[in-house]
Amino acid sequence: MLKGIDPILTPDLLKVLAEMGHGDEIVIADANFTAASLGAGKPLLHLAGVGVARAVEAVVSLFPLDQDVTQPVAYMQVSHQPDGWRSALQRHVISDLAAQGHALESQVAAVERFAFYERVKQAYAIILTSELQPYGNFILKKGVISEPLAG
Repeated sequence: MLKGIDPILTPDLLKVLAEMGHGDEIVIADANFTAASLGAGKPLLHLAGVGVARAVEAVVSLFPLDQDVTQPVAYMQVSHQPDGWRSALQRHVISDLAAQGHALESQVAAVERFAFYERVKQAYAIILTSELQPYGNFILKKGVISEPLAG
């Protein structure tokens, strides 16, 4: 255990988060997600007993979101629902990100399911949770940790 580090963040996950650079993306996926096939060749980390909302909370506790893009957060759009529709889990995660000052609702993009899969293929790593709600999948784009530029 380490002080100030969320206990659900495993040593392997901490290593992956530290290795990621500015603009790299990490997927936080539900238990139904096709992580093994889409994530072939990239780190696949399991957080057994942890849901998506809790995993997102833990990751953003150490991980700045990219402020150089308009939408550093993406979620998988639920098929066969009207545009703009969000599941209870999606609303919860987006609300929490806003409440904690990580991302405004306008900084979150809904991505069609198959387009989401294509984006996952470019991600740095995938975190597979035990979340049972379908379409509970998010992508977070890493930003930078820096000091203000000297003038």
